[in-house]
Amino acid sequence: MEKPNTEDPDLLLWKAARNSADGDLRAFEELVGLYQKRILANCRYLTRDEKNYEDLAQDVFVKAFFGLKTFEGRSSFRGWLKKIKVNHCLTHLSKQQGKTSQSIEEEVTGSLREMSVPPMAESNLEARDQQARVSKILDSMPETLRIPLVMCDMDELSYEEVSSSLGIGLSAVKMRIQRARQLFRERYEAQ
Repeated sequence: MEKPNTEDPDLLLWKAARNSADGDLRAFEELVGLYQKRILANCRYLTRDEKNYEDLAQDVFVKAFFGLKTFEGRSSFRGWLKKIKVNHCLTHLSKQQGKTSQSIEEEVTGSLREMSVPPMAESNLEARDQQARVSKILDSMPETLRIPLVMCDMDELSYEEVSSSLGIGLSAVKMRIQRARQLFRERYEAQ
């Protein structure tokens, strides 16, 4: 009788992707499918970059693909992917400091009501409204509070991992996350 496989499914997919023949991307595409929505959302919330968050998420997956051979599987694949994402987004933020950009088309298309399409289902409208409220609040928060909050609450990183990634003390991380949660709650209730 065979033993049931209790190994982490992500690690099984990682092993399949790592050991697949050149050009066979099925296992890696499955891994991307598992994490794509979360990585997209987190890149957007971490960077506040509406124009580039999809490219940032794609870069994360490209880095993961080329790093498959170096990942040893000692930690979870999910944790490894989170570290790649956080580091990539933090690098992007540091490169963007002091730079601002405005799309020429924003003023024109933003004012044309006929360019918008109303949602078809009420539940989609409510979900989008909720997401827009969360995004608006996160966007309004200072970077020093928003980034640790997203890393902890959305990425599910421990305080120690956030501390290590941001290069700040553990007590500073705890304080920032506590203040960020309080600020988020206050702004959410005020809307």
